[in-house]
Amino acid sequence: MNRARVRRLAAVVFALALLCAVPWAGAQEEKAYVLGMSAAFTGPSDGLGVELYRGSMAYFNRLNEKGGINGKPVVIRILDDGYQPGPAIDNTIEFLRDEDPLCLYSYVGTPTVTRILPLLKGYAGRRKLLFFPFTGAEPQREPPYDEFVFNLRPSYRQELHVLVDRFLKLNRKRLAVFYQADAYGRSGWDGAHRALAAKGLSLVGEATYLRGAKFDGSMRPQVEIIMRSKPDAVLSIGSYAACAAFIRDARDMGLDVPIANVSFVGSTWLLGLLNTAGLSSGRDYTANLINTQVVPSYEDLSLPAVREYRELMDCCPPPPPSYAAKAYVPLHYSFTGFEGFLNAKAMARVLEAYDENPGLGLKAAAESLRQVDIGIDVPLHFGPDRHQGLDRVYFTTVSDGKIVPIDEGQWQEWQQ
Repeated sequence: MNRARVRRLAAVVFALALLCAVPWAGAQEEKAYVLGMSAAFTGPSDGLGVELYRGSMAYFNRLNEKGGINGKPVVIRILDDGYQPGPAIDNTIEFLRDEDPLCLYSYVGTPTVTRILPLLKGYAGRRKLLFFPFTGAEPQREPPYDEFVFNLRPSYRQELHVLVDRFLKLNRKRLAVFYQADAYGRSGWDGAHRALAAKGLSLVGEATYLRGAKFDGSMRPQVEIIMRSKPDAVLSIGSYAACAAFIRDARDMGLDVPIANVSFVGSTWLLGLLNTAGLSSGRDYTANLINTQVVPSYEDLSLPAVREYRELMDCCPPPPPSYAAKAYVPLHYSFTGFEGFLNAKAMARVLEAYDENPGLGLKAAAESLRQVDIGIDVPLHFGPDRHQGLDRVYFTTVSDGKIVPIDEGQWQEWQQ
């Protein structure tokens, strides 16, 4: 059985499972707003796709229970790409050929998203917009593709800019970078390079690894390269398995400077791997860690969206049918899941605007959302010249085995 037929069969199985899970059937399904999502539901980064989906479905399930968008349910149709560009291209072509998906939604990863961007300009005479991909890369934020993509999260340039700025304020000027050798890693490298160049500085060292690296692999050669540059801090742009392996080997080899990861790393899985390694070795691998996030902490109960997210996740939305590994244990809360939840809230606002006036088009409907309250500490804002809804970047660290926001006292401990 070829790969395309397997994917079609999986999509059918998923659709049947979904019909059993929500109170919509028969002719009503034809009126659904269908979103096409290609993401990593298998492989070393499967947690990202699974939790992004679960966070979205937590919101959409409740929305559908209340009647959906003017009587129309919102359905996510998923295809697995394993965080690989080739399958992501095949999946996108399938979504473009299929008349049902209104748009593409919450794709995961830079190497996948950057490769499907040319298809958004038109394939076999069909075009569809991409909403809220889980990547901070630049290509979908710049011409000619920016008009076909709406981003919710800030960019990697913004994440690296605030990281570099913070380290320089701490008098840590010798910055090295560890990154994935592909479009994602290079995008982060570029952000770090630009931020340092603006201050008249440059990276003192860099080391790469191949996409798909696993936690049980060795990162000692990369650590040796980084250590030769004698850095004050390391900027890490990678997936959670590889970054955790790098941190483990760095600490074992005596590199104890702060290591900062960007949001895509998936801090919950990173912490889990480091805690597991620490139990077997008797070491604490979680000290001197910094993670940037592009959504507020899911522990901040002062925010209405956080309270809503936690309430709906307590209902434990299941992993995607057919794709989640049987051994996968769903997370209760996570930054990735909360981002998926906010993606769904924002998508619902777009669909509401579109439903009120379909003749306006989906793009114009999204661009009409200005200063919209989605229950966090900053408003959502789009426009004809603004296809990124949020700009704020947050800092977190690990304390008492938990991921927590960094306070000023913690920053002072890292002062050189």
